Amino acid sequence: MKKTLAALGLVAVAALALAGCTDSGAAPETTGSADAGGDLTSVRVAALPIAETGALWAAIDAGIFEEHGLEVDIVPAQGGAQAIPALLSGDIDFAIGQPMGPIRADLQDLGVVIFSNYASSLAEGSDVNSVVALGDSGISSTADLAGKRVSVNSIGAAGDLTVRKAVDDAGGDSSTIEFIEVPFPDVQAQLEAGNIDAGWVPDPFRGLIVSAGGVDVVSPYQATIPGLTVLTNFTTQEKLADDPELVAAYAAAMTEALAYATANEDAVRAAIVTNLDIPEAAAAAITLPDFTPDLANAGIEDLAALAVEYGYIDAEPDFATLIQPQS
Repeated sequence: MKKTLAALGLVAVAALALAGCTDSGAAPETTGSADAGGDLTSVRVAALPIAETGALWAAIDAGIFEEHGLEVDIVPAQGGAQAIPALLSGDIDFAIGQPMGPIRADLQDLGVVIFSNYASSLAEGSDVNSVVALGDSGISSTADLAGKRVSVNSIGAAGDLTVRKAVDDAGGDSSTIEFIEVPFPDVQAQLEAGNIDAGWVPDPFRGLIVSAGGVDVVSPYQATIPGLTVLTNFTTQEKLADDPELVAAYAAAMTEALAYATANEDAVRAAIVTNLDIPEAAAAAITLPDFTPDLANAGIEDLAALAVEYGYIDAEPDFATLIQPQS
């Protein structure tokens, strides 16, 4: 396993803060609940501290996972790729993240499986993420990003890939962009410090920057692959083989959780306020994604093809092994 993790080239187990550091929306690490009528199975799930995770937080608060016999312990992550070493080592059971990490893992035969979608971007209107800049940056169009320092939370993933495609389509030269890895919560401070010229961020960070006088430059998902998945659910082939009942229970709970989030936006926004510690007014202004387990229209194949076109990967993955719907 050590050789496998080294081949993947990721050192993000520490970044996941796996030594007992859980998200404030996570259930306590003890298992069992008298109200649930018996012991619960504890599962550790890596998730980003962003607005989209509001669906998971709200579903936990609503008791949906308990109804399926599960107690969810959320482990903060910076991106989907950073969660993969923890999955492979067994430190976590499931991850919610961008699909580029699993795509690369499949190409290395690491046995990572996307079993459900989680949230997709919006094909039209205001989207769930965008590249933003300060009002005095001189950046007002997509092509203006050429030659600039642009942050993403995880280099080599869907963020910088779709930004590059959007800039090229707008007549700019994306090869001149310097991408810098910055966690989403730190983007505003890095912009104000002059360390980056623009940043790719989801809500609530996008909304906070724009409301403070920033410029919403481009929504790269919408500009390149409208409706592209924002986050997927993934685990390992080993977990599927060794504990299919657990995977089935989690997938069923997740499907119910996403349906609950779609029908109860107020609960999602309330969970965002609590877990991200932002004002209710900021949460109310957040553009929520399409919470869905559906992988049929997630755009993963299109993303992989774009990654090949831009040299992010040498070949497309084996989608039959990478994508195995369980919902």
